[in-house]
Amino acid sequence: MTSAAPARPHRTAELRHRAGWGWSLAAILIAALVLAPVATVVWIAFNPTDNIWPHLLSTTLPRYAGNTVILALGTGALAAAMGAGAAWLVAMYRFPGRGALEWLLLLPLAVPAYIGAYALADFLDYSGPVQTGLRETFGWASARDYWFPDIRSRWAAVLVLSASLYPYVYLLTRVALREQSASAYEVARALGTGPWRLFRRVGLPLVRPAIVAGAAIAMMESVADYGVVSYFGVQTLNTGIFTTWLERQNAGGAAQIASLILLVVAVLALWERAARRGARYHQSARQPRPIILQPLPRRWGWMATLACALPVAIGFVLPVAVIGHYALAYPQGWLTPGLGLALWHTLSLGGIAAILVVVLALIMVYGTRLSGRRLPRMLLPVTIIGYAAPGAVLAVGILIPLAALDHRIADGWLAATGTDPGLILTGTGFAIILAYVVRFFAIGQGAVDGAFTRVPPSLPMAARSLGRGAGGVLRDVYLPLMRGSVGSAVLLVFVDCSKELPATLLLRPFNFETLATRAHEKASLEDLGNAAPAALLVMAMGLVAVGLLAQANLGLRRSRPRGIAAGIAPSRGAS
Repeated sequence: MTSAAPARPHRTAELRHRAGWGWSLAAILIAALVLAPVATVVWIAFNPTDNIWPHLLSTTLPRYAGNTVILALGTGALAAAMGAGAAWLVAMYRFPGRGALEWLLLLPLAVPAYIGAYALADFLDYSGPVQTGLRETFGWASARDYWFPDIRSRWAAVLVLSASLYPYVYLLTRVALREQSASAYEVARALGTGPWRLFRRVGLPLVRPAIVAGAAIAMMESVADYGVVSYFGVQTLNTGIFTTWLERQNAGGAAQIASLILLVVAVLALWERAARRGARYHQSARQPRPIILQPLPRRWGWMATLACALPVAIGFVLPVAVIGHYALAYPQGWLTPGLGLALWHTLSLGGIAAILVVVLALIMVYGTRLSGRRLPRMLLPVTIIGYAAPGAVLAVGILIPLAALDHRIADGWLAATGTDPGLILTGTGFAIILAYVVRFFAIGQGAVDGAFTRVPPSLPMAARSLGRGAGGVLRDVYLPLMRGSVGSAVLLVFVDCSKELPATLLLRPFNFETLATRAHEKASLEDLGNAAPAALLVMAMGLVAVGLLAQANLGLRRSRPRGIAAGIAPSRGAS
């Protein structure tokens, strides 16, 4: 017995080393799965079957790139103005409706941008209530009698995207303002600084990193958008992928355009990360005194109410009112064939993808923490690239290699058995689920990583000392303590999957619909009566995610902005 005792610690250390190696390998394989579609796009772009760069450069690419840049800059600037202005008013002043508007300003995140586009076009188009009312009021007979801006244009796309995406700027700026002490503002007021100079000279420098980060995220979303720009007829790099791939049957050209989008998104992601790196708010060791809300005079108070209510009206109230009107006016839309099947596809694909995302995120984060090896630690932050990449880009990187593998499997099965199994991977929802997993892995990773950091290290150490293995510690210690965060992550990923449009459009099998694709196709045919039920169901799911987001970020007194992966989850499917 005395000779066996010294060997036990060595045996335990060896088992831990082997367990750590296994978890580390699992983390590396998951990272490879998430990064593979992006790497595939880059490889195909540099090794195309037909090099159409010269043709693209001489024809459509300048127009695609120009519209994309204008759309991104316009959306970033307008979203920054809306979000930062609303956050400053809500955080600094007392005015009518402020308490409700603090939460209502987040609601546009529940409305996918393409649904906002349907509503705005229907409201302001020639046959809509605005122009109809103008003609009846002034006696105009036709459009030749008056001028009205073209609704299906870039400016309308910028307005819709900004109204849908400004909550990113608002949320990050609002949280940054909560981190500030009232001392700086009180000193400035004591020195005679007025409200405008207070914002420009004191407030803006303190929250500039948060504004820049939020604007960069809004710009990334606008670059990734397909639903809005296709509905308004704006040709961007993202619509160019659909045109080049589906109409011209040139996968290599689509990959080359996708590589340009990846470059733009990478620049914006680096800009957002640099902005957050500079977001350091130095405070004293004491608890900072909260900002005391300043009452606004009656006239200015109502103007502040209007300024905060206008983005909510454009981004949430208008879409809900227009789509809700069609849902009530055409109740037969709820009984049309295909709606129930689209709902089932949305629930099943989104549910499977959400569970897979969180399970894989648990394995990767836990494996990285457990092994402590360098390669998994380096790969962990890189896996958020799927969240930054547009859905159309990921579809290119998934479908081309997956289709080749699918045909090999089918040919092999046919040769071995004499029966044709069909396309197992691309002919089912497998490709869509894979795209959702890659697309929204960063959301699960951010939520799981944050949950792990909140577990006291002494608890897993105690479990290991009592003989629990790595899997036992995860099952018996971490998961019970992380249950709430894990459940929220599953729900957030599911909601984003239900809203995802471009990847689903490109990867779905023939005659396969989800709620998002059904709403888009019916609206594209100007059939809002049949598009309304699917759009309302998508918005209802989005409201759940907005509620979780508001509780996590505005409900906590001492929260910090965390960037694109962890702090601001529910959006990307909106495009």
